[in-house]
Amino acid sequence: MNFESLQRKVRQAEVALEAKERQASADWRQVKSTWLKSWTPGRIVVAGLAAGFMVGKLEPGKSVAKGNTLLQMLTAVAGMVAGTGAQAAAVKAEDAAQSAEEVAQSPPVDA
Repeated sequence: MNFESLQRKVRQAEVALEAKERQASADWRQVKSTWLKSWTPGRIVVAGLAAGFMVGKLEPGKSVAKGNTLLQMLTAVAGMVAGTGAQAAAVKAEDAAQSAEEVAQSPPVDA
C-alpha cells in the first residue's frame, strides 16, 4: 500500500467516525427529550410515593439488624444526661457569681 491509499483510508475512517458521532449525538438528544417529556408531575408524585414506601419498608429492618436504633437511643440518653449536668453546673456558676458580686458590693468590715 502506498501513502496516498493510507491517507484515503484515514480520511474515510475520520468521516465514518464523524458520522457516528453525529448519530450518537442525535440519539442522545432524542433520549434526553423523551426522558424529560415523560416526567410529568403525576409520575413524579407516584415515583416519590413508591420510593418512600420502599425505603420505609427496607430501613426499619436494616437498622434493627445493624443495631442502629440501640446506638441512637444510647446517644440520645447520653446527650440528655450531659445537657442536664451542664445545666446544673451553669446554675451553680451563676449562684457563685451572684455571691461573689454581693461580697464585692458589701462595705468593708473594720476589725
